[in-house]
Amino acid sequence: MLKILIKKQFAEVFKAYFYNRKTNKPRSKANIILMFAFFGFLMIGVMGGMFTFMALGLCGPLHKAEMGWLYFALMSGIAVVLGAFGSVFNTYSGLYLPKDNDLLLCMPIPVRTVIAARLINVYLLGVMYSAVVLLPTMIVYWIVAGVTALNIIGGIVYFLTVTSAVLILSCALGWVVAKISLKLKNKSIIIVLISLAGFALYYFVYFKAQEWIKELLSNAAVYGAGIKNNAYALYLYGSVGEGNVAAMLIFSAAVAALLWLTLFVLSRSFLRIATATGSVKKARYTEKTAKQRSTFGALLGKEFSRFVSSPNYMLNCGMGVLFIPAVGVFLLIMGGDFLRSINIVLQNDQSFAEMMLCSALLIAASSVSTAAPSVSLEGKNIWIPQSLPVEPKTALFAKTAVQLILTEIPMLFTSVCAVIAVRAPIGDRLMICVSALIFGVFSALFGTFAGIRFPMLEWTSDMIPIKQSGAILLAVFGSWGIAALAAAPYFLIGYRIGLAAYLAIMSGVFAGVSLWLFHWLKTKGAALFAAL
Repeated sequence: MLKILIKKQFAEVFKAYFYNRKTNKPRSKANIILMFAFFGFLMIGVMGGMFTFMALGLCGPLHKAEMGWLYFALMSGIAVVLGAFGSVFNTYSGLYLPKDNDLLLCMPIPVRTVIAARLINVYLLGVMYSAVVLLPTMIVYWIVAGVTALNIIGGIVYFLTVTSAVLILSCALGWVVAKISLKLKNKSIIIVLISLAGFALYYFVYFKAQEWIKELLSNAAVYGAGIKNNAYALYLYGSVGEGNVAAMLIFSAAVAALLWLTLFVLSRSFLRIATATGSVKKARYTEKTAKQRSTFGALLGKEFSRFVSSPNYMLNCGMGVLFIPAVGVFLLIMGGDFLRSINIVLQNDQSFAEMMLCSALLIAASSVSTAAPSVSLEGKNIWIPQSLPVEPKTALFAKTAVQLILTEIPMLFTSVCAVIAVRAPIGDRLMICVSALIFGVFSALFGTFAGIRFPMLEWTSDMIPIKQSGAILLAVFGSWGIAALAAAPYFLIGYRIGLAAYLAIMSGVFAGVSLWLFHWLKTKGAALFAAL
């Protein structure tokens, strides 16, 4: 039974590799092999290669300075973070609160067998993430320091203790996430905020890593002495990889004790968490006057509710809401210096740099793409808006209006920042802002047009229409391509009439196309929507 449950757990984790989520049908053997080969390339070739280069850069200097323990301590920290945070959400959803809890717990299967299968799954996933750091760490050390019986045994103990620590930390963090999720009513915003914080932390560490490594290698002796004096346990743990027998015995016993404690607590709390339904407050009726809304207002509220209820929708189609104001802040702080740098590189008219800035604003205006997948996200429930006493064009314009609101409000802020920051004739600055705002209208209408022309109503996950549909590809890459094509003639011949005049013509063209798209959605688009 344990073997079957483990197989089931892995089938759930890698379901996308065995089944096509668009059709919910099994993939061919050749397709499965290609999918796993690509996954192996990413994990072993890309991530493993990256950490191999890091190990090569650290191991030689630290081993030469007789601080191999610091090398192992640093790399184990990276492995624990990568392994724990790479598998924490799988721990939450696969160990504590999977969808098949009720089914498994009502079957004649011992609870300890269910826990064991899920723990093995969590451990192996943690190994998968942490091994891309640990294996290069050990192999590079054996190459640099030479192979001996003690450092071979030390490497094995090092690997087992780190992966066990990953399991313990994953279980603890997964327990925290599971407990919090049972208390939350709207989890989508929390998931988005955590994801954004994760992105910010990743890029901060990515850009700072080289500086930190250089600083560490320059002052390795100072840092090493500080760790020995103030964090002796960390020094002792790093010595495990070098083959220190005392360190191996101490940390093996410590990790075994923590692992036993984790399993003991888990066995006591598993059923309570697995069968919990979350906090449900008793509803009390309070009489109040209902506020009547217009048909369009009701549909607009429905579209916004869908947007804020889906983390995938917000993260993939709404990141521009943060990106566009960030561009405005950048212009206020560094706009003048940035444009001067471009002028120096181009060695040409200042208006060329201003045109490039305008192109960047056009691309930023198309970074919100909620309209394109909005029709496909109706899915099998498309009959609901079709059966309502609502004109199809009203439903389409509500979908368009969401992107307009999410784009134009932050773009208005960025436009004000551009007017303040850019040192150019006032006519040029105003036309840059007007062009960006008009392009935002065009992008929203174009996204709705793409959604109607390339609908995808049959899907098993909302990630399919959000990331893999023809509508989203056409809307996003089409808008970027159109923005680039609109700017290109200026560098060839348009500069002769001046930037303000060129942008006025370009804005007029986009306004005209937007009016045509508005009319098309009102007539042919509405008919197509009604017939889906």
